Amino acid sequence: MLLEQFHLESLGHASYLVGSEETGEALVFDPRRDVELYLAAARRRGLRIRYALDSHGHNDYLSGLSELAGRVDLQVLGSAAGDLRYAHRPIGDGDVVELGEVGVEVLHTPGHTPEHVSLLLYDRSAGSAPAVLLSGGALLVGDVARPDLLGGEEEARRAATTFCHTIQRKILSLPDHVEVFPTHVAGSLCGGNIGSRLSTTVGYERLSNEILARVSSSEEFVEECLRLDNLPAVPPYWRRMRSHNLAGVERLGVLGEPPALQPEEVTHLQADGAVVVDARAPEAFGAAHIPGALNVGLGPSFATWAGTVLPEGARVVLVLDRPDDLWEAAWQLLRVGYDPPVGWLAGGMRTWRRSRDIAHLAQITVHELRGRLQRDEVDLLDVRQPAEWAAGHVPEAVFVTGAELPARAHELPDGKPLAVICGSGYRSSVSASLLAARRGLPVLNVLGGMAAWKQAGYPSVG
Repeated sequence: MLLEQFHLESLGHASYLVGSEETGEALVFDPRRDVELYLAAARRRGLRIRYALDSHGHNDYLSGLSELAGRVDLQVLGSAAGDLRYAHRPIGDGDVVELGEVGVEVLHTPGHTPEHVSLLLYDRSAGSAPAVLLSGGALLVGDVARPDLLGGEEEARRAATTFCHTIQRKILSLPDHVEVFPTHVAGSLCGGNIGSRLSTTVGYERLSNEILARVSSSEEFVEECLRLDNLPAVPPYWRRMRSHNLAGVERLGVLGEPPALQPEEVTHLQADGAVVVDARAPEAFGAAHIPGALNVGLGPSFATWAGTVLPEGARVVLVLDRPDDLWEAAWQLLRVGYDPPVGWLAGGMRTWRRSRDIAHLAQITVHELRGRLQRDEVDLLDVRQPAEWAAGHVPEAVFVTGAELPARAHELPDGKPLAVICGSGYRSSVSASLLAARRGLPVLNVLGGMAAWKQAGYPSVG
């Protein structure tokens, strides 16, 4: 049996290629939208991809099923328990897909979503015992996936109860030696406490996973799953992803090259409603940026935060550190449902400075923040996750997690300049740039965030 994992740090996502050494047949599980890496891996190993499927209708990214089916003559499989509106062969609990010496048993594992399936792999060349569980969101490293994404509190409670039964009957009934490879890994917002490793075993999770320790009591397990103070806030773009995935994601086709733009062209596009996304570091953005631009630094968090501050259907103009960063940013946008950028600023901010006005976002240290708070000169907004806020925050701060900020910005105090703080300065710069584009009063980004505040020994409560 051949098994290859593809890790995408920016979304905390892992996908898989399973192949037979005997027949050269292969299956792809939970593909992301840029599918060339699966084709390249199959080519390298001499495999023919015969099947592809998703574990569930994902909330956090757009599936690559339609892209893969458009590139390869394969059969798309899908959970028989799901409302899937794309062409597929339904598969249900206990069904087996044969790939030479590899048996792929389908387990219906609801809880994270109602239609969720996991794949139990048997390598018959090594024996008859199950070898690997591709768990999707049924079991994570040190965690289970959240059950609260599809409705209100009552629906989440029912899902968590179902999840408890799934864990008891489908997961913990497996032998300890079974390796577990989840789809949601560290960095995913689909769990509240996902460990840093990319795989685990049933036995290790049985011993160490604190949520599984409560599975003998359904009520206790449900309450642990529904601890909202431990769960990350849901970015706005997630509300769109699942419906697109269940309906079938539109194929991308041939992607055109986003053009290099001169400053006057950027100005015209911005006046016509395009959003300038400055993908440089917070310090560079603070020193000088295009007026009205949003700062989302290119890195592991780019897709999540772009999806947080950009409205649906936004036309994006990029400001980059390097032209070579163009397609990295473009693919991160494509994975969360945005079109490729309509262009990028040729020459970066050096070109813009020659002929156009620039804006600044004030950067202040925690020492300056402390003094201004004592003199009552600023209000302070904390945009971290709920668990971070609960673990300790500045006494004077107001809390609105960054994922909710676009919808709740009107709730913020409006009498003084507003300082924005997060853990280190990245999320606060994203949030501060959004607020600066909307507010008449000054907005300031706190360098170093709460890490610097605590290191300086300043007081916090929580």
